[in-house]
Amino acid sequence: MPNPTHGSTLIPSLRYRDAHAMIDWLCRAFGFERHAVYDDDAGGVAHAQLTYGHGMLMLGSVRDDAFGRRMAQPDEIGGRETQCTCVVVADCKAHYDHARATGAEIVDAYQEKDYGGAGYSCRDPEGHLWWFGSYDPWQPA
Repeated sequence: MPNPTHGSTLIPSLRYRDAHAMIDWLCRAFGFERHAVYDDDAGGVAHAQLTYGHGMLMLGSVRDDAFGRRMAQPDEIGGRETQCTCVVVADCKAHYDHARATGAEIVDAYQEKDYGGAGYSCRDPEGHLWWFGSYDPWQPA
């Protein structure tokens, strides 16, 4: 079994049409930090790594290659997603207020949950679905 020295062994990966703009937006709106950004020769992003706490998100520009043809952008499939990135945050209400003020499209408003913690869901400017919450499944119930 893998044993990373940092972070998680599960890392979501997204593609964006304007990856440079989305890197800036994800850092500003959601609090991600740039770990690495590698440009391609077409003015896009070949590969980027953004961190949030011990977690990581990988992303790159949409491209017409073998792997890229296996992925769809939300606006190509009626705004739907087949997965949602979930991020545990320390202060969910403050995160919600900041993301909303920065232009995230709120899908499910901030709500205290019966099972503990709070959460909300939103879309980024290119339509990818995100869930943020204070419920930490790693903590004992």
